Order: sequence, then C-alpha cells, then structure tokens
Amino acid sequence: MRVVIVDDEPAARRTLRECCTQHPDLEVVGEYGDPREVLVALRDSPPDLLFLDVQMEPMTGIELARALDPQHLPLVVFVTAYDQYAIEAFELSATDYLLKPFDERRFATTVARARERFAAGSAATRAAALDALLARIGRGAVAETPRLLAEAGGRLHMLDAARIELVESERNYVRLRVGRDTFHARSTLQQAEQALQSQPMLRISRSCLVNTAHLREVSRTPRGDFILVLAGGATVTSSEGCRERVREYLDRLRLDGR
Repeated sequence: MRVVIVDDEPAARRTLRECCTQHPDLEVVGEYGDPREVLVALRDSPPDLLFLDVQMEPMTGIELARALDPQHLPLVVFVTAYDQYAIEAFELSATDYLLKPFDERRFATTVARARERFAAGSAATRAAALDALLARIGRGAVAETPRLLAEAGGRLHMLDAARIELVESERNYVRLRVGRDTFHARSTLQQAEQALQSQPMLRISRSCLVNTAHLREVSRTPRGDFILVLAGGATVTSSEGCRERVREYLDRLRLDGR
C-alpha cells in the first residue's frame, strides 16, 4: 500500500516512517508537516493509506479529513495524543486510530486492519465510515475532559489532564507529575502544552510547565526567581527568561492589587 504521513511534528513523522519500514508492503510516498499542502498533493496522486494527525495548525486533521475527495478517498488512520477524540468516537467507527505514544505492536495491529479493509472495501465504503465518524465528532460525542497516555513501571496509564501538576521535558520525552507519582511520555513540551490546553498551564522555564490549579506555595530566591511548590510536594524554580511571566500571573492573583 502507498502511504502518506501528515503530522506537523518532525519527530512524529519520523516515528511513523520508521514503523512503516518494518512492513515490506508499505511504501511511504509522501510526508507533510503543513496540512494545507496535502490536499493538492492527494488530488494529484491519492495514496492507499493516510496517517493523519488530529491536532495540527493551521488546519486540524479533522478539518483536513472533511476536505478529502470522497471519490478517491484513501484509508484514513487518525493519529492523536488526545484520548477524548479516540475512545468514544474512533472505537465506534470503521475508521482506525493510533493513540500516541504507540508501540510497534499497536502499529502492526492497525496495519493489519488496514490491509483487511483495503482488500474488502471501496472508496464509497471508506467515505461512509469517515462521514459517520465526523458526524459523531460534530454532534459532540467526544468526551470533553482530556486524558493522556503515559508510562510508569513498564505499564501504560491513562491520566486525567486535570490531575497533572507538572510537566518537564527530558530529551525526547516529557516527565509528568501526578501527586507523588511520576510518568513518562514520548512527546515534546510543546505537544504536551497543546494536549493540556484545557488546564491553566504556566510555562516557568524552557523545560517546565506548571498546572497552577495545583499551586500551593510561592517564595523567591535571592536573585528574584520564583520557587513554586505544588500540591503533591514537587518544587520547581522559574528561569530568568520566564520570571516576568510568572510575576504577572501572580500579580493577577493578589487580592490587594499590590
């Protein structure tokens, strides 16, 4: 099958491409970071299988899917880090999805399903399945409270976004603090910030986000940086570059206006 990958994160595209190389019948014929470029390319040469990220700028994967030509519709596999899209909508649809971060086994399962559907279905069948999914999303069938998938102790856990107190970047991963527990996810800090946009996240340094709903105590260092203590006991310090941003946030919370 001819494959096109659409994701605005280079690392995510690389992961999908590397997974595809493990399957000889998959040929990656295109990769795109800007979803606007995809529509023109797909009209000229539609693939058999499209891996499509949900959260992209300036056009989401859902918006892009709505704009695809139903007469030449490829199999669509949505790729998302947002559980609220996947669990209720995608699992009730004939359209498949990959929930980030996924492993090779989950990818292989998705490809196996794609092979079966490619052999058995037509463009009209795929269009009907995609229309049903988009209709569910349009009716608000997707859950409003986001959850994220992260790893701890060799097992994957679903984390409610509202419970995440702290996010810190760690090379190709982010470290998530929930109370006294620590989890890891293969993601960038920017991706994590987007995934947690429903929460009052405050960037206090280039490598750290704090959920201010869990902020319990604030003090200052001799040089003026802020020391933040969270409900679970974690303590982090703002950087010089983010000092003014933190100060402005705290000023808005002062009851006396000083």
